[in-house]
Amino acid sequence: MNTVSSAPVTLTSSAVSEVKRLMELPENHGKFLRVGVKGGGCSGLSYVLGFDDKLEADELYDIDGIPVIMNSARGIYLMGMEITWEDGLNARGFSFKNPNASTTCGCGSSFGV
Repeated sequence: MNTVSSAPVTLTSSAVSEVKRLMELPENHGKFLRVGVKGGGCSGLSYVLGFDDKLEADELYDIDGIPVIMNSARGIYLMGMEITWEDGLNARGFSFKNPNASTTCGCGSSFGV
């Protein structure tokens, strides 16, 4: 497994803490954190964030001790994106700050370029 030194996305300290907590769950042992995009959603593309197995087309990154995989063809949509974890009364969950998004929808998980 080759690890690329510089990940195209960053995780805030709150996101790192939450992902590491989730990595401890039995169903996530031996899995990688997949960050990506797929077609669909209100604005054309939706974010993918979850635990998965590594595929041949995936690039592997290490972000603060978290093994992160991304499909190399989708990196152009995610370059420079910051993922954070919010745990407040009004917002709870992962949020995405993507400098490549020209439009976003109200749900925060869909964007257009």
